[in-house]
Amino acid sequence: MRISKIKKLALALSLAMTTVGVAQAETLKISHLRPQGAIIDQELKAFSAKVGEATGGDLKLKIYAASALGDYTSVQERISVGAIDMAVQPAATAASRKMQISSFPYIAENWEQARKIYGPNGAIYNAMKELYAEQDITMLAAYPVYFGGIALNRDAVSPGDAEVKKGIKVRVPGIKSFQLTGDALGYISSPIPFSEAFTAVQTGVVDGVIGSGAEGYYASFRDVTKTYLPVNTHFEVWYMIINSETFADLDAEDREALQKEAIAFETQRWTRAESDQAAYEQKLADNGATIVRLNDKELAQAAQKVRSEVWPQILEDVGAEWGQSILDKVSN
Repeated sequence: MRISKIKKLALALSLAMTTVGVAQAETLKISHLRPQGAIIDQELKAFSAKVGEATGGDLKLKIYAASALGDYTSVQERISVGAIDMAVQPAATAASRKMQISSFPYIAENWEQARKIYGPNGAIYNAMKELYAEQDITMLAAYPVYFGGIALNRDAVSPGDAEVKKGIKVRVPGIKSFQLTGDALGYISSPIPFSEAFTAVQTGVVDGVIGSGAEGYYASFRDVTKTYLPVNTHFEVWYMIINSETFADLDAEDREALQKEAIAFETQRWTRAESDQAAYEQKLADNGATIVRLNDKELAQAAQKVRSEVWPQILEDVGAEWGQSILDKVSN
């Protein structure tokens, strides 16, 4: 009888230890905007595999593509409260207007400048990390995507002259910087949620879209894009973010491995983002779109007009003193 009790105790202890082992393995939900098979989806699958390998299977990522967990604004809010673990997506400005600093128009003129500003220890990189922290979110990495442009479901009107009123209504995100930029470039800005944007262009509610770049337009608007203008409206950066409590609660070794792989993910992205932009401009052309490029003088005119008309208004919106302090760091 006593031997039987010892055996039962040993079995219970063994089961308890097994249960503890299972509990240590954790699966995190990670959201992104693009359809399955898109570049970000492929890169996150590779990232997930590396995280699993680096943690010996203790940490796994379950990827939710195409905003399956909600639009990026609601996903950021849910990450803030811990309802969703992670995402790679643009910064949502609903929680903090200061986050508009990430999409400040014409702040970078080329890829070298962009990496200095948005890369590790760059002025905007550091500012965004602090802003996310205020929302109980840890920024693990920045993910450069492209310089923005304008997609139209019609021919362009005086594309190289920002002073000309185009008479063309375009969808813009519900972010003030994009609305003001569209207006400054001579378009009629119409804020429309992303989920309704394709139908708005398809049915003629608007004639085009501002707020994305070649990759985004190819992924979501290629069938309604007749003309594409790579006018460098803004530099698009997404951020890999995680709920701060979720991150802190990870085993120390798993947390270190996740951070290390996130940095590698970011570093690799900077090596291919520029070529990806060119590739997607070509894909739009192959799909039938006319690519209308501005010369250096026309790009400089557009940038100057937006900086003089739009920057002061955005600075007031984000807080003039704080915003100017970031711009001063950018220019140094």
